[in-house]
Amino acid sequence: MRFTACRDVDSVSTTPRPIALVTGGSRGIGAETARLLALAGFDVAINYHTNTEAAGSVLNEIKEEGGSGFIIQGDIGCEADIDRLFEKIDQRAGHLGVLVNNAGILSTQSALADMSSQRIRHIIETNVVGTLLCTREAVRRMSRRFGGEGGSIVNVSSAASRLGSPDEYVDYAASKGAIDTLTLGLAKEEGPYGIRVNAVRPGFIDTDIHRDGGEPGRVARLAGSIPLKRGGTAREVADAIVWLISDEASYVNGALLDIAGGR
Repeated sequence: MRFTACRDVDSVSTTPRPIALVTGGSRGIGAETARLLALAGFDVAINYHTNTEAAGSVLNEIKEEGGSGFIIQGDIGCEADIDRLFEKIDQRAGHLGVLVNNAGILSTQSALADMSSQRIRHIIETNVVGTLLCTREAVRRMSRRFGGEGGSIVNVSSAASRLGSPDEYVDYAASKGAIDTLTLGLAKEEGPYGIRVNAVRPGFIDTDIHRDGGEPGRVARLAGSIPLKRGGTAREVADAIVWLISDEASYVNGALLDIAGGR
């Protein structure tokens, strides 16, 4: 799919804009990705879990720039919410052309020996099962084997999938290892049917997720261990995601793109 500035889309055609779904699109990497996809001409579905105000703020910024979008509340760890999310997308005029699986959670820093089964199950239900279900629904709409027009899926994995996050987030790291495997397998499964599937693996990125883990200043503490001597920004990851979706990456399929400053 070729990107066109959203204002140009309206001026040359009345064809509905293709839809791009960004899960966890109300903050951090998801919010930056939603903004950029709107500028690229997509009708952006901004999924969020609880913060309606933050999702609405992203949507307002998109509209102020001449873009198009809508917000959809839903817990990616809940299948009923996922079903409702895609039902709302089906009600839009355009076809689903992009899925960015960005939603993910972690819990407070801990060694595996101290983790409860409830915590582990919650991480896996959201980060793995929820991502698989979202991807399944997207494939059913996008794949040419089901009469779709093809498209692109980008999974937001993590450098933790190869580093392991010992003594902090082994459960989260394991969930992201599953996302890597999903990316590799689905790229081969759906490539013949018009869907490219890739993943980005961010390292230490300055977003609110570190606050969720109990250490808001984690990136600053670990910056010295990164060859570039700084953490990354949400925009730097979003730029890579949007590039993978664009025609400039038309022969990129099954890639795991590290965005980790060399760590």
